[in-house]
This record gives sequence, C-alpha cells and structure tokens, in this order.
Amino acid sequence: MESKRQQKYNKLIQKELGEIFQREAKHMIGNAFLTVSRVIISPDLSVARVYLSFLLDKDKKVFDTIEDRKSEIRKHLGNRIGKSARIVPELALFMDESGSYAQHMDKVISSLDIPEASEEDEEEN
Repeated sequence: MESKRQQKYNKLIQKELGEIFQREAKHMIGNAFLTVSRVIISPDLSVARVYLSFLLDKDKKVFDTIEDRKSEIRKHLGNRIGKSARIVPELALFMDESGSYAQHMDKVISSLDIPEASEEDEEEN
C-alpha cells in the first residue's frame, strides 16, 4: 500500500517525465510514440520505477537509447522538481508490455472456435 506522499510523487514524476520526453528529450525518441504509463516510487523516495509504453514494436530500440541516457533525463527531472523534492530519485526504466499483451489476448480470444448454442440449451435457460 502506497502512502499519500508516494502517490503524490508518482503523479508528479509521471507528469514531469512526460513533458521531458516531449520537449527536452525529443532528440532521443525521434518520431516514436512514447507514453510514461506508470511510476512507482520506493517508500524512501530514492528510486522510481518508470514504465514506458511504445505504440509500435519497431520503436522498442528507442528504449535502449533512453536507458543509455537516463542520467541526462534524471538531470532534466532534477531541474524540474528540485524545488519540491529533496532527492531526485534514481530512475529504473522498464518496458510496459500491457498494451501488446492485451493485443495478444484479443487475438487469441478472437481465434477461438466457440460452437453455437443448440436449441435445447437455449430452452433450458
């Protein structure tokens, strides 16, 4: 269970990272469509687990670029939240696979062969 303080910082970091990727780090992501889908911060506010979601599978190479330059992103984050946070958290970046998993499950469900209900079954209901 997260405290109110953690929830506040989660939202703040998610919002600020989204703006950083739109403005300061645009050169890193290029034309990739990137979403900061979730942020989970540790209870001592020192480590932020950041989940990034990409629209296209081919954009996943961008994740490696972001991972290599996360110190630069952390610096931008520090410039933005430095007045409201004592510590700028370390960033642990993760791929958010929930979108691709949902597409996979949709594909699996649509490919199921479900027989039509017989008339006898309908009469019993």
